[in-house]
Amino acid sequence: MQVLATARLRLRTLTLGDAAVYLKVVNTPLFLRWIGDRQIRTEAQARDALAVGPLTMQSMRGYSLYLVERSSDGAAIGMCGLIKRESLDDVDLGYAYLPEYAGQGYATEAAIGVLAHARALGIARVVAITSPGNDASDAVLRRAGMRFEKRVYLTPDDPGTQLFSIALD
Repeated sequence: MQVLATARLRLRTLTLGDAAVYLKVVNTPLFLRWIGDRQIRTEAQARDALAVGPLTMQSMRGYSLYLVERSSDGAAIGMCGLIKRESLDDVDLGYAYLPEYAGQGYATEAAIGVLAHARALGIARVVAITSPGNDASDAVLRRAGMRFEKRVYLTPDDPGTQLFSIALD
């Protein structure tokens, strides 16, 4: 189901049929470096991860990560959406893209669209987290209107995670 559209992109709910692209995204070098290794190596594992992650969150909360498709040709280029993590008080903006689509403004365009969608859902505040040194992701968040708020520690061994936020009310 399409959730939103921007000038160049369509964002829709993920399905089990998106396992192949999900598998690619979570195993890109940048995903592994900045987000972490989810130990997803097969399409079957990707389907399982989709079922217990985005599909369940969409069903329970009415939002989740969405598949980002380029409108011009329908190419699946990554994911962007809203996540409710137990480690954060607020709804989190999350995204990850295939490397061949980097540097074209798609991440910022999708993030701005997702933040407008969050506002329409009545969400008053959205946060996002990045690892220190992930300058490209920090730039996306800043261009989408988010501001660095503070460093947080999400786990006992977390060396520090950057928290960005935006008020939508």
